[in-house]
Amino acid sequence: MLKLDSHQHFWQFDPIRDNWITEEMEVIRHDFLPPDLKPLFDANGIQGCIAVQADQSETETDFLLALAEEYDFIKGVVGWVDLCSPKIHERLEYYSQFPKLKGFRHILQAEPVEFMLKAEFQRGILALKNFGFTYDILIYPRHLPVTPQFIRNLDNQAFVIDHLAKPDIKNGLFLNWEAEMKQIASFENVYCKLSGMITEADLKNWKKEDIFPYMDKVFDFFGAERLMFGSDWPVCKLAGEYDAVCGLVEEYLSKLSIREQELVWGKNAEQFYKL
Repeated sequence: MLKLDSHQHFWQFDPIRDNWITEEMEVIRHDFLPPDLKPLFDANGIQGCIAVQADQSETETDFLLALAEEYDFIKGVVGWVDLCSPKIHERLEYYSQFPKLKGFRHILQAEPVEFMLKAEFQRGILALKNFGFTYDILIYPRHLPVTPQFIRNLDNQAFVIDHLAKPDIKNGLFLNWEAEMKQIASFENVYCKLSGMITEADLKNWKKEDIFPYMDKVFDFFGAERLMFGSDWPVCKLAGEYDAVCGLVEEYLSKLSIREQELVWGKNAEQFYKL
């Protein structure tokens, strides 16, 4: 079975640039590079990954592309580019020469809700489609009320929601998140990543019973055809090791058909990112 990790990160830790990694996050305040990840892949039967930006700079995009050039198991890169730039078409044309660059992401979770609907930001995302690039939507539940309008404005762009839009698993909250995710799933051009779940739960005391109900909802809404596995390594280490993330998803998927398991473990990511 093809198994791909649709969402993980690499970095050479810089305390100034990476100031979101606070001192309380000691376990991830150092370098994480492909040689650190490959043994975890081998142990869990993962054949390749999508490396996703963690810093908002073209330097980050170039860093990930250089790693992808060196390590064949990095099948694709989701980079960053200034989507609000008046020169966005030029930058996308430049980046279209790199076959492993599959899409882009902006850290919307750090922006006010109204940023998603800014004309210049939406103009930048509209440009992605001309070059066949995907867009990863990284948001909190507070952004969900405007997300359907955001999607509706953007002409069938290929979107994927990162981390289930970060529901409050720790406190078991569902109501607004559930209704809004159901509406978002009604757009057939939107996928969702089964990623970042254990870090939205109680970091020290999470258990599968806390997380499976949220997985139930996204399976109901998106179906196995539009969900993909992602580890969010090394951020996941705040709550558990790579094996724990794989084990959680493997146990959940074990009740599904082989075809559905194949879709979630790898085929959906392969199709979405055109690997």
